[in-house]
Amino acid sequence: MEPQRASLALSLIIFNLLLTTTTQYPSCQSTCGSLHLSYPFGSGPGCGSPTFQPYITCTTTTKQLLLTTHTGSYPITSISYSTNTLTLTPPSMSTCTSMQPCPSNLGLDWASPFQLGPSTFILLSCRPPTSSLTLKDSSSPICDPSYSHLCAAIYTCPSVTGLNLPLLPPTNTCCVYSPGNLDAKSELDLRGLKCKGYTSVVSLGDYPTDPNKWEYGVALKYNHGGELDGGIVETKCKSCEMSGGVCGYATSDNSFLCVCKNGGYNTTLDCSSDNYSGVQEQGVIWSPESGSDLPASSAWKIWIGLLALAELIILTA
Repeated sequence: MEPQRASLALSLIIFNLLLTTTTQYPSCQSTCGSLHLSYPFGSGPGCGSPTFQPYITCTTTTKQLLLTTHTGSYPITSISYSTNTLTLTPPSMSTCTSMQPCPSNLGLDWASPFQLGPSTFILLSCRPPTSSLTLKDSSSPICDPSYSHLCAAIYTCPSVTGLNLPLLPPTNTCCVYSPGNLDAKSELDLRGLKCKGYTSVVSLGDYPTDPNKWEYGVALKYNHGGELDGGIVETKCKSCEMSGGVCGYATSDNSFLCVCKNGGYNTTLDCSSDNYSGVQEQGVIWSPESGSDLPASSAWKIWIGLLALAELIILTA
């Protein structure tokens, strides 16, 4: 009986491992919070483009899409797929309703597919005079005096006191940096510029003198990561999304996969019924906003485990 009991114990361990492997993989979502996710963006490993995945994540609790770089994680508030542009709202960035010192630099990673887009930086509470502000390793002033009216407007916000400034402070501690750029480390080095805080304006709209109605955020441009990704967008990925799937990739070799709703079925083509003879990849599972469905490749493992367990129980009875 002892060998039989050992076999039963071993089968229980194997069965538990089978269950674990069916649930440990991440799920692909077509949305993250209020944002629609389309290629090259994805909700986790195996979703979207493999060149974006190290930088883009959808938090499981708050359903917030984040861009993570070497300087921090920044919420993404909008994505324009037609212009390849996204907007960030860094938590330490000031706005008219809330101003505070910025404890860290804003930065991007050189290897990432993201570059600074058309944003207007307004540096706040700087050491005067701001007319002499320059980036490190450069002698060219960065402040544009033709935009001084923006400094005058932002300094009418009562929240300037959060930067230890008086109400309606003089504008010689403000600098409009447009078009904004990053330094040699790909960072906005506020400490090096001797400024306490900053804001970034994506659009003034129809109210250039009313900072309460400006659109705040940091605009970034992105690329698909070369000809390979561009070809996927034009062919396989569009076909996948039109059939109701989510574009993803095999985590083993980064090859293209179309992640389908029907039981987590993945294919190298699309999710139409004619293509169900394609490959099945266990590593990615379709999921709506919450919950997930087990793929077919996971289901058969469970059945095999159950049959093996039942047989061993009968033998040891």
